[in-house]
Amino acid sequence: MNENLSLLLIMVEAGGIFAPVAFILFHLLRSFLFIPVSVVVIAGGVLFGTVWGTTYSVIGLMGVSILFYVFIDKMPKTQERIIKIKNRWFGEYRNLTVGQITILRLIPFVHYHLLSFCLKQRKPRFKEYMKASLLSNIPIAFVCTIFGEYISTLTPSFIVLILIGLTCLVYLLREKQNVIKWNVFFKRTKEKAAG
Repeated sequence: MNENLSLLLIMVEAGGIFAPVAFILFHLLRSFLFIPVSVVVIAGGVLFGTVWGTTYSVIGLMGVSILFYVFIDKMPKTQERIIKIKNRWFGEYRNLTVGQITILRLIPFVHYHLLSFCLKQRKPRFKEYMKASLLSNIPIAFVCTIFGEYISTLTPSFIVLILIGLTCLVYLLREKQNVIKWNVFFKRTKEKAAG
């Protein structure tokens, strides 16, 4: 992974005015090189600063989102694997809200394409999906870019505290549902009909 990141730095330094284009294209290649999103976004903050790093990262992440939307239905085996992982992690009948997906994207070890799939299930039409993708990509681009500037000053305990806080936010932003067991529902229905 360090070799791939070194390649990115060399491309950007050698690119001059084409450096932003090379960085955005690297976002698209990132999936095939198995580099986490947060690493590339942090590198964008180091290379371009907060404002431009965030801007280029959002553009790159939106490109990745478009490619995912276009190609996931054309790859049934990959889609089946993602569905299995989604069911194992989040439950078979649970659809994450856009807020939960946004928070989960901030957690580095949650797979980006898994969350894109959850977003596609939530917002199946292209226009809605793109709006939700933009809303969920801006925070990760901004936070990771800033995080890149201050990573050397953070202690491991503070990083763990941040991850615990994000986990609590995911829980608080969940979609609230009431589950009534089958026999309890029909018992109440029979009592109302008899009464």
